[in-house]
Amino acid sequence: MSVSKTVSTSAAKTEIGMHVFRIVGYSQHPRRHEDSPIVSGSFSVGGHDWAMLIVADGLNNEDHTDCIPISLMLLNPVAAGVLASWEVRLVNQSTGLSFTVHKETPKVFDGDDNMVAVCWIKRSLLESPAYLQNDRLTVECIVTVIKKPRVSKAKSFPRIGVPPSNMAEHFGSLLETDVGVDATFIVGAEAFTVHKIVLAARSSVFKAELYGPMKEEGMGPITIKDMQPDVFRTLLHFVYTDSLPPLDDLEADDHSEMIRHLLVAADRYAIERLKLICQSILCENLNVQTVATTLALADQHNCDLLKNACIDFITCSNEMDDLLSTQGYKNLKRTCPAVVMDALEKRSKFRKA
Repeated sequence: MSVSKTVSTSAAKTEIGMHVFRIVGYSQHPRRHEDSPIVSGSFSVGGHDWAMLIVADGLNNEDHTDCIPISLMLLNPVAAGVLASWEVRLVNQSTGLSFTVHKETPKVFDGDDNMVAVCWIKRSLLESPAYLQNDRLTVECIVTVIKKPRVSKAKSFPRIGVPPSNMAEHFGSLLETDVGVDATFIVGAEAFTVHKIVLAARSSVFKAELYGPMKEEGMGPITIKDMQPDVFRTLLHFVYTDSLPPLDDLEADDHSEMIRHLLVAADRYAIERLKLICQSILCENLNVQTVATTLALADQHNCDLLKNACIDFITCSNEMDDLLSTQGYKNLKRTCPAVVMDALEKRSKFRKA
């Protein structure tokens, strides 16, 4: 059973911006209190304005002794909040290379006392000769604003259709041509040219006849007796295509007769799948007029499934008088008395139950 499959994608959308904050005359900036920090110019990232704040003398904080706080502030808070992460780097004044001293996971900046994020940098690091030279300090702040993910519209998942197998069609067309034929069968007044390897692959009996000890020297035409040309033609069609040809043009009685002859041919050449198909068709068409004849056929050709179906039909039949009067039942009684006894015994047990 085919399953429909669709696909959509949720892609996180971010905007990244870097602000370089150069502080010239670091020691001369107001530095006595948190209310007078060193403030950068405002910069925009993700449609929002930000600023950096540095309190050079630090704050009285027991958890961050001798540290300098560097803050990132959202200048225009919105009710929904802004989800952002940030990173602080110090630039080496000699090499121009930057070194990350703080990196924070995303947090929500909003107007409910969450407008500022703070990190604490050791004074000994920030004011070391590598970063503070000639009373100059350069700090880089990288802000990443995380916006609402963009979700694509669901669409059908790509698929490549594979057509059904057409091997039977190819082999069927092979049967209709003379290309590569290497054997001939004579059935009645008709000649059928075939490919030995195909018949051998489908039937152990044909294989023994065409390639085994049974094969005739010189491999002239092989005559098949006790079979009608139409039945052999239908048998060949099944051998080449693994299916029965359309039999719609046959009348109901002729159709049933063809299936019976085909079952005999399938049993003769050990083509078990065809034999089962014929049994299934005959089982579906059982009636008072045909059940006895079909039961005799099933017994003769070891079709146990069909035989049991016929006996069950007789057991459950409400038209026993009509069944006993058929010619098929009379023939069955004469040729297969044991089968008749089995059917009648089973019917008797069924009636008593």
